[in-house]
Amino acid sequence: MTEYNKVIAVTGLPGLYELISSKADGAIVRSLDDKSTRFISSRIYKVTQLETIEVFTIKDNVNLVDVFKAMESSGEKLPDEKDNAALSKYFKKSYPDLDFEKVYASDMKKMVKWFSVLHNNKIELKLSEPEAEEPVVEEKEEEPVVVEKEKKETKAKKPTAAKKKAEPAKKETKTEEKEKPKKAAAKTKSKK
Repeated sequence: MTEYNKVIAVTGLPGLYELISSKADGAIVRSLDDKSTRFISSRIYKVTQLETIEVFTIKDNVNLVDVFKAMESSGEKLPDEKDNAALSKYFKKSYPDLDFEKVYASDMKKMVKWFSVLHNNKIELKLSEPEAEEPVVEEKEEEPVVVEKEKKETKAKKPTAAKKKAEPAKKETKTEEKEKPKKAAAKTKSKK
């Protein structure tokens, strides 16, 4: 059974669709009307989850699912989608808080069509639960334990002059080794 949070509207395509899977370049969707499956390119079509759509009211905006629930509980017969006056009259009875200056007849027509599709597919009008965030546990930084060692009174050996001279000499030999192949390569080039 299709869940409400997977129901989408696709700009440029009639009806509603179930989102099967999404990809970087589009999505695979199934029509709720004829059950056909197809790929829709994100370069051509814009996909909108019904769950994210809000409707203008005279107070605060409400989620579309709230309007659908009011339509379901009103018991009013759905109006003819082509009759704008009937649409307006229907919504004034089923959801009187709608802002009729901002919600156009075309919007009301979509809501009636979409409600019919959802009702025919027996989709429960329910928003998905927001994922519960795990409580953040603050970790206290432990102060490092400093243990002072007893100082022994031994004399540290100082490097001898021979060791001091030997260390730089080692470094020089390494650089000389690196430079030697370059010089040899340069000599072979000049011989040619």
